[in-house]
Amino acid sequence: MAYVNYVTKNIAIKVVYYGPGLSGKTTNLRYIYYKLEPAYRGELVCLETETERTFFFDLLPIKAGLIKDFKVHFQLLTVPGQVFYEASRKSVLKGADGIVFVADSQLPLLDANLESFDGLRRNCLEQNIDLNQIPLVFQYNKRDLPNLIPVETFNRLLNHRNLPYIEAEAINGRGVLESLKEIARLTVPVVRQRVLGEPETRPEVSDQDFPPAEMVSTLNEIKKVTAPAGQKKGEKKRPEKKTEPSSPETKAVFPPTKIKVQSIEDIEQEIERLSKEFGLSNKK
Repeated sequence: MAYVNYVTKNIAIKVVYYGPGLSGKTTNLRYIYYKLEPAYRGELVCLETETERTFFFDLLPIKAGLIKDFKVHFQLLTVPGQVFYEASRKSVLKGADGIVFVADSQLPLLDANLESFDGLRRNCLEQNIDLNQIPLVFQYNKRDLPNLIPVETFNRLLNHRNLPYIEAEAINGRGVLESLKEIARLTVPVVRQRVLGEPETRPEVSDQDFPPAEMVSTLNEIKKVTAPAGQKKGEKKRPEKKTEPSSPETKAVFPPTKIKVQSIEDIEQEIERLSKEFGLSNKK
């Protein structure tokens, strides 16, 4: 459920990136953070336990225009993908306004995608979220790799509602902002109806670039990736890849703020605190 502050006129829309482990959820958030001008993004936060592994998720609030005279923030979170973090995924899903399901397109991981989506159904049920009603976008990630699951197969097995889907290469940024635009297009009218009592209408973001051009950074301050070490003199230059959000260069520029937590209760409290702090403060 979106956070609303009628005094400061702020609405915070919560979007959860869900999917199997290593499918590219955090890479999506890092790329979005990497692309946005500092004035339009909040602090990139990482919550983690003592294991300091993959038991973490990011919260990234984005200022995104107005609904009437309310300022809108999109709070983007990822869930840990490993199956033994089921309780954490339930906590992150609590109160979600929209979901981006990030699937791994590699053929050997078809079962992992199906298992993850089945877990999404169960967890939504426990959180009183109707998966047949909540705004949902599918992102079929890692389309740059060989041995891929056909899009038709994904749609047949996962996308029974014929919802929007994006083919993506999150590590290079392809499809990342498009996925964000789609989930924004779906969530805004639902939140408008729920919060303000207005009928669902076509949202403003559907007819314009989202995020708006002024929110996107030129990234001149980010150094380019150098040529691979060991390239021989006279050897044909290999295609240069763009610096992507999971590279060491970008991580050095945009390190997340790490918050240690001990339990699921701590996670829920931190999400609640961060959501209110980022989404509902007068500073936004």
